Amino acid sequence: MTDHRPVRRGIRRTFAVLATVSALALTACGPDQGPTDQTGGGAEAPTASPSGAASPSGSAGPSKPVTPSKPAAPSDSSGESSSPDGDFAVFPCSTFDVKFSATLAERTTSSYLLKITNKSGKPCKVLDYPIVTFGDLDGAATERSETHPGTDIRLQPGESAYAGLMGGVNNGTGRTVDSIAMTMNTASDLEQVPLKASTPGLYVSTENSVTAWLSNAEDALSL
Repeated sequence: MTDHRPVRRGIRRTFAVLATVSALALTACGPDQGPTDQTGGGAEAPTASPSGAASPSGSAGPSKPVTPSKPAAPSDSSGESSSPDGDFAVFPCSTFDVKFSATLAERTTSSYLLKITNKSGKPCKVLDYPIVTFGDLDGAATERSETHPGTDIRLQPGESAYAGLMGGVNNGTGRTVDSIAMTMNTASDLEQVPLKASTPGLYVSTENSVTAWLSNAEDALSL
């Protein structure tokens, strides 16, 4: 009987070598596909981050810009807020707000300088003309429209305004009074207490007139 064991061992070695070579070939040729998801759909694509994603600090999104608050209106020396419309908060001067005096400026024509001074603790506006009456006579001094400055005068506490009361030469047709009374134009129906001033021997005629309130005495007497 012939011994076939050497042949069998050679065949086994041949098969072992072939198997090793095949395994190496498969390993070299197979591409690295990378990890796949559990559904077999290939590599997992990166996921885009939504625009509203929470920030690392945990906030729900970008904070809204802070709107700066409106600055407070500056205050004037009296402590009141001022603005472009500040004069609307200043009321017209009445006889309750001012002191009044009359000083003889020209004896021949019985002309007087009228003066008011703000005695209140707040600003007030002087409007137009003084309303001047003569003793117990009816009527008032005529307003001299050409003297109006075109604007109101704002009086701070302690400030003054002036007007000129013009008379005429005594021609025997008028009367003489020893006092005058003055009220302010307030552009309202406010009842005022007339302020009186002594004017000894003031001659009253149709020529008596009064200027508008002005900022200085010189203008009040020269217009």
